[in-house]
Amino acid sequence: MPQGSLAELHLFHFPVNHSPLHAPLKAALQGPEGHVMIQHQLRQVLLERKVDTSAALALLCSSAAAMVVWKWLVKRQIQKKMEEARRTQDEGVKKMAKAVQQFREQVPSVQTDAILSLPLLELAEKLQEGSLSPKTVLYTYLEKALEVTQQTNCLRHFIPECEEQLQEIQQQREKGLLYGIPISIKDHIGHQGHLSTCGLVQCLGTVVQEDSVLVKVLKRQGAIPFAMTNVPQSLFNYDCSNPIFGQTLNPFNHQKSPGGSSGGEGALIAGGGSILGIGSDIGGSIRLPSSFCGLCGLKPTAERLSLSGASSPVSGILADSVCSHPTPVPCALGPMARDVDSLALCMKALLCQEMFQLDPTVPPIPFNEEVYSSSAPLRVGYYDTDGYFPLPPCMRRAVRETREALQAARHQLVPFSPPGIHYVMTELFLKTFFADGGRAWLDVFTGDIVDPNLKSQVNCCKIPRLGKKLLALILKPLFPRLADYLSALGGMRSVKEMWNHHHQIEVYRTEFIARWRELQLDVVLCPVLGPAFTTGYPGKLLTAISSTMLYNVLNFPAGVVPVSTVTEADEEELKFYRGCCDDPWDQMLKQAVAGAVGLPVAVQCVALPWQEELCLRFMKEVETLSREKRAA
Repeated sequence: MPQGSLAELHLFHFPVNHSPLHAPLKAALQGPEGHVMIQHQLRQVLLERKVDTSAALALLCSSAAAMVVWKWLVKRQIQKKMEEARRTQDEGVKKMAKAVQQFREQVPSVQTDAILSLPLLELAEKLQEGSLSPKTVLYTYLEKALEVTQQTNCLRHFIPECEEQLQEIQQQREKGLLYGIPISIKDHIGHQGHLSTCGLVQCLGTVVQEDSVLVKVLKRQGAIPFAMTNVPQSLFNYDCSNPIFGQTLNPFNHQKSPGGSSGGEGALIAGGGSILGIGSDIGGSIRLPSSFCGLCGLKPTAERLSLSGASSPVSGILADSVCSHPTPVPCALGPMARDVDSLALCMKALLCQEMFQLDPTVPPIPFNEEVYSSSAPLRVGYYDTDGYFPLPPCMRRAVRETREALQAARHQLVPFSPPGIHYVMTELFLKTFFADGGRAWLDVFTGDIVDPNLKSQVNCCKIPRLGKKLLALILKPLFPRLADYLSALGGMRSVKEMWNHHHQIEVYRTEFIARWRELQLDVVLCPVLGPAFTTGYPGKLLTAISSTMLYNVLNFPAGVVPVSTVTEADEEELKFYRGCCDDPWDQMLKQAVAGAVGLPVAVQCVALPWQEELCLRFMKEVETLSREKRAA
């Protein structure tokens, strides 16, 4: 409550200072901590003054009015902060547009389309040899990013220091692997002098004092971070919307979501406004936007890349904001791009001595080019459903067609069934993030406006623990999957239960690896959630991410590769989709993915921990085969 708020009440003709209501009103106006005092002080006033019933009623009405005014004033302060953030965002866009215009006037003959069409490896080669200048490339992508964000609202903020970085790389003695490459980064990855908002009002005043380790290494390798991209509020959603900066749209269909939580990255890269981006993933936040937007994205083993400086300023909350804290289901940072070679180049650049020195917690394992370049046949495990949340027909078709293409290319395909996904989702994944029944996450929204796309999740968390358990008991015979979800949201009751939970995750990882080894697998081919959901649906279907969350629980490297698009036949077959439980979630999934003809369809590729190069090599094989099929 700002100073002067009591005085503002005189505008509403409340006799604040000259009535027995003064103390309780003051308590109410002091904010949430004053609420507890109200009843006690009102009781004292009533006993001391011996007021009659009408006076007591007037007292209560006045207190209620004071509460209404207090809430209105708090909401007004929130609105002011959001408006200021939007003004700053608009000013940044105008300044960048002006800089681009000045460059265009100075160099009118730039072949924009030719530059934007270059794959990353070719662009990097031309920058290294000097046939393209970093300045020309940077302003070409800035101009395109302005166009894309105007259509999709994917940018949270431009980074004006990109012009300074442009000057610095030209003074470096050696050209790094990413010399002159413009790169976009997700909102919460720390960049000095900029906010890390996570879509929350409470974070609008916190300016990052130092570049994250990842940004430092990117700059040392010659990359030019030029934009920070939009995210869902609190990052715990695979849509991309928050009350401050609004809804980000899928560039291929504005009725659809770009995915999340790295949705701004997905929309910007898919729209052509960035050639390489960095996202984060704790349940699918790199892989889902890649699936929804037709990109390649890699979630590495969590500790393979430094997480230092890439966490949310809101310590202790859930989702990707726990990046800097050791958790049983860890967050990972990783690259997103238009092709697999781009991901490999980015990993090669990041896995350097600079990163190992800046963050000694990162194992000093350089990129293994020999593994990535190998052409030896692979032994591939595969499955097209995890048995918990069956995906739409087009996603299962993608796995089937990819499996057939791999067999034709003389790889060995072995059926594989991941064990106990229902158990993993409810007992291992959800209980990690809602161990306290969701209280820590709900605290994040104190003094904030909850985004409409998150209200379903927020409302479920607000149900008291006993209420969740009772609802779960009632729903169990009818909707067992929904009942188990509510039960998991109840969290854990003791530290002993939490330690046992951590142990169970380790037991599951051991059993999964044993099954993998028993079948002598190199990699696994499996589905990924898609195609793109209609906006608003992801917040209602948190558990639909079972295909991606599994590999966060296991901490395996996993990547996504687009292999097809939704056909009219897929859309027709969707009409007969029943899911596995025929419950409200199955019906909702059907509604969420309807109307997706022409949108990207992807598959997921997985390897064992620390084998990112093998995962990328497998992704490259899948990409090559799918391109050959489309070209035929």
